[in-house]
Amino acid sequence: MDPRLVTAIIVVVGVPAVLVGYIWLTEQALRLLGQRLRPRLRPWLWLAPALAFLAVFLVYPTIGTFVRSLQNKAGTDFAGLDNYAWFFGNDSSLIALRNSLIWLVVLTAITVGIGLLVALFVDRVRYETVAKSVIFVPLAISMVAASVIWTFMYDYRTPPDPQVGTLNALLGTAGIAPVAWVQVSDFAFNTILLVIVMAWMWTGFAMVILSAALKGINPELLEAARVDGATEAQVFRRITLPLLAPTIAVVTTTMIITALKAFDIVYVMTSGNFDTQVVAFQMIRQLYDFGNPGRASAIAVILLLAIIPVMAINIRRFRAQEAIR
Repeated sequence: MDPRLVTAIIVVVGVPAVLVGYIWLTEQALRLLGQRLRPRLRPWLWLAPALAFLAVFLVYPTIGTFVRSLQNKAGTDFAGLDNYAWFFGNDSSLIALRNSLIWLVVLTAITVGIGLLVALFVDRVRYETVAKSVIFVPLAISMVAASVIWTFMYDYRTPPDPQVGTLNALLGTAGIAPVAWVQVSDFAFNTILLVIVMAWMWTGFAMVILSAALKGINPELLEAARVDGATEAQVFRRITLPLLAPTIAVVTTTMIITALKAFDIVYVMTSGNFDTQVVAFQMIRQLYDFGNPGRASAIAVILLLAIIPVMAINIRRFRAQEAIR
């Protein structure tokens, strides 16, 4: 029998069977305990498989990555903070850090800003479903496919070769010289062009989430404000925006984490050339191109530390909202 078929059977049949068996055994064991212990132990016993998965596949690798970041290239000696010192003292890494910050700010601003505007405007038209579907479609495309599409959009050929890129072809019809969109090491310019590719994909996501929150606002509240003489701008600023704030915070957090993890678009479109490298790209390059897992682990830890404050703020906001409710 094909080993792949055996693996598929184990995954599809074996894993659910083990979980069902675990639950049955847990309930049988709880029957042997007293009435006081059952309510206390049952939640922890039911959570035990999930906690075990978290420990094995999240906590243990995280600790291992941190330990590896303190070792040398071969992993045989303790290197202390040398890998972190290398990162913050290396020009290429600093450029990657700068670009990741650009990704974070520009991607979040574009997706949340345009997503909110589209959600507000599309909510008032008859073809709302069609418009939302068209805007949401790019998210169904893989990062690699989107990168290939936009590679042809930004394509540049040295004159007098004919321009086959969409943007340069349009410039040519207007009598304007072609532009090397991403093939120049201009400060932030080509990085922002790469950010636009991901913004093209994720704006639909922000629009759908914000539109759902918008529809959850009581229309009678908005009408009451209009009857009292409030303008549309005042209704939006004083009522709609505060009520959307929790959802905007969630979408913003998602976009920040997505920006910090950016890799595919940079790898496919520029391979990190022309000063477009980002932190995640540097991590992969150190691990596979230079065979230095110590430095790669240090970069992974830096990414983790960058995400933790964002998650902490989001959790604090969520708890504050739950306390109000």
